[in-house]
Amino acid sequence: MPLTALIADDEAPLREQLRTRLAQAWPELRIVAEAANGAEAVALAAEHKPDIVFLDIRMPGMGGIDAARQLYDRCHIVFATAYDQYALDAFEQGAIDYLLKPVTPARLQTTCERLRKRLAGNAAAPQDIGAQLAELGALLKGGSAAAKPNYLRWIQAQVGGSLRMVSTREILFFQADDKYTCVQTASTQLLIRKTLKELADELDPDEFWRIHRSTLVRVDAILEVTRDLRGRQMVRLRNYPELLEVSRNHGYLFQQM
Repeated sequence: MPLTALIADDEAPLREQLRTRLAQAWPELRIVAEAANGAEAVALAAEHKPDIVFLDIRMPGMGGIDAARQLYDRCHIVFATAYDQYALDAFEQGAIDYLLKPVTPARLQTTCERLRKRLAGNAAAPQDIGAQLAELGALLKGGSAAAKPNYLRWIQAQVGGSLRMVSTREILFFQADDKYTCVQTASTQLLIRKTLKELADELDPDEFWRIHRSTLVRVDAILEVTRDLRGRQMVRLRNYPELLEVSRNHGYLFQQM
């Protein structure tokens, strides 16, 4: 009999993305159900009895940790999280696996291989991870990560008749373009209807800096800052050929220049 899995995430596009990537990484794995919150996951798991449950940590109502407390003795748990500071020490104990959003094919492949070995060997029965779950729950409630604002992590862009999901980690910069905002990645350019002001309010200010009234740049995409012949500060990005101007009002971001 093929192994089965359940996916729980409150965002339908992310459930679909994980389902698609699982089909590529583990074609034999059969997805028997999808849930939008922890309570649904528990109910559907009781009905379908999956071997594996992929649980988003942050979901409305019952979250992934509370759902896992009711499921870990019946199935193998894999958590998904958008925040890498979420108690990774507890994850790395080995009994609990995790996927960091956005889920990359390489990380998912590693997780699938680990699950295959676990389910095929002497450890096929779910391990007792009650202690680790208690530790995770305490860290999430009392740790600094729990207080971190829920910043925008995905951008939705209409492309023809399809909705494309773009992780903010892929985006080099946003630039105002008349009634639209241009979203530039290393490989493509998309247009969205969100204004630059809305984006500036919703994005993590430690990850995106406003270098011009019309430009937001992802900080870790910046390769260098130079000055042109007119003395203007210009930003050079990784994997992008054109320079972006830094306005005088935002020059304080690069005070050493």
